[in-house]
Amino acid sequence: MRALLVVNPNATTTTVRIRDVLVRALRSQVSLEVMYTEQRGHAAELARKAAQERLDLVVTLGGDGTVNEAVNGLLTAESGPAEHQADLRPALAIVPGGSTNVFARALGLPRDWTEGMGVILEALREQRTRTVGLGRADDRYFTFCAGFGIDAEVIARVEHARRRGRTSTPGLYIRSAIAQYTVADARRPPSITLERPDGSQDTGISTVIVQNTAPWTYIGDRPIQCCPDASVDLGLDLLALKELRVASTTITAARMLGRRPNPRGKHVLHLHDLAGFTLRSSTPMAFQVDGDYLGERDKLDFTAIPNALRIVC
Repeated sequence: MRALLVVNPNATTTTVRIRDVLVRALRSQVSLEVMYTEQRGHAAELARKAAQERLDLVVTLGGDGTVNEAVNGLLTAESGPAEHQADLRPALAIVPGGSTNVFARALGLPRDWTEGMGVILEALREQRTRTVGLGRADDRYFTFCAGFGIDAEVIARVEHARRRGRTSTPGLYIRSAIAQYTVADARRPPSITLERPDGSQDTGISTVIVQNTAPWTYIGDRPIQCCPDASVDLGLDLLALKELRVASTTITAARMLGRRPNPRGKHVLHLHDLAGFTLRSSTPMAFQVDGDYLGERDKLDFTAIPNALRIVC
């Protein structure tokens, strides 16, 4: 079996020791090449080349951003298989090396890298994989979530803080969310319209979270559940807030953190197992996928991609 290990040396919990142990362990079972990412987008380039060269496996050591890039590389290889033909592209194995590792944990992989590595090695010996669906927003694939509005604005604020030397922690995200919510434009008039495939529309929306699996994210060990029924085996789920008033937003946030999460209310729109839809905004709004800020958009087309990728787990 020919494999590529993609290492993000700047990932939060990645160390030289972890890399060395992982490389030795993988080389006991596969013919392994190791590559280190050098800038944003590099993991996608490496994974795309692996798919073009018909490797059997791509392993990532990094956070959700590294995983997302690798997935996009695998799904956009030139002359590659169709989106839904997972068996014809390299499988993906994820070793958690970031601060949150949402997708790996959603798949049931251990948060600890040593335990995660053990699961992967066992799965390789048994030739065990799981086929999952992905989401796509315009031309960008995502594994667990996308956001249009305030959650993307929070991520932009966090990324700015990290560029200034701050460490990614749950506290940083919480402080950034509070700070972003209190700025003047966080409660601007709703400007988003949701267009469904049947032509019907929902208007007056302030922010949208789209999920391909649950949870949306974690605060430490605690999951935040916007769409608790979201699954990689189904279509996309959506939570839209029609207003961002203090009282209603606080209640919704509390329900996302509850033991039996069920965000609801007259200001909440919750849709399950969607094949696709379009979001439009009268003004450009922040956009993110899998925790990476991608700038502002005024229109996004979302599509569920079934049978897209094999995961070693």
